[in-house]
Amino acid sequence: MLTILRDNWTLLLIGQYPNGPLGGLAITLLLSVLGLALAFPLGVLLALARVSPIRWLRAPATAVVYLVRGVPLIMFIFWVYFFLPALTGRTVSGVTTMVVTLVIYQAAYLAEVIRAGIEGLSHGQTEASRALGLSYMQTTFKVVLPQALYNMVPAMVSQFVSTIKETSLGYVISVNELTFAANQVNNTLLTKPFQVFIILAGIYFLLCFSLTQLARHLERRIAAKRAGSQGVSPRTPVTVTALVQPVE
Repeated sequence: MLTILRDNWTLLLIGQYPNGPLGGLAITLLLSVLGLALAFPLGVLLALARVSPIRWLRAPATAVVYLVRGVPLIMFIFWVYFFLPALTGRTVSGVTTMVVTLVIYQAAYLAEVIRAGIEGLSHGQTEASRALGLSYMQTTFKVVLPQALYNMVPAMVSQFVSTIKETSLGYVISVNELTFAANQVNNTLLTKPFQVFIILAGIYFLLCFSLTQLARHLERRIAAKRAGSQGVSPRTPVTVTALVQPVE
């Protein structure tokens, strides 16, 4: 296995670049980062619509989240792969297809993560901010949302781990990501599929395990700040209840 890794590490890492398209682990991480970053604002909007008191906002957002979460990712890949060329009238690359698919798919999951963060906050935050004269929008964007996002950082890192693993499905539309690169190595060697895919599994494990440990570390830090902070820390979101003095 060490010989296979030594002879093919550049293909697994960056594909055929600079003599060809970027691929391997580099395109896997690029797809994951782009998919999650572009899905984040859409996920925030869906989450806010899900907790909105306005029914005509809440009902469609709920339907979208349940529909996307109820369909396998591979189906979205095929739908986008065949629908985008028909919609745009031109050929769409596999990388573009995967980015669009991941944005749609991850937005629904991020929306639920953010919604859980919002609903997990004390109702006293909202009541105190309204008592200070803040409007609904000011309360949402200046008080509730910053705290919810801060608390949900570990869950978002875990979602990033899931996104990395989901990019492997790009193999079915010939996206030159890590799994596709490993299959190229396997097709070259022909006689060592077990060793090649053990290497592939090891790369995924090391990457995802490292990020999972990061998520646990962040979770412990956030829990420690909650338990040990008696005042308002400059590194943590300001809570409105800390600004409201009890009436004697």
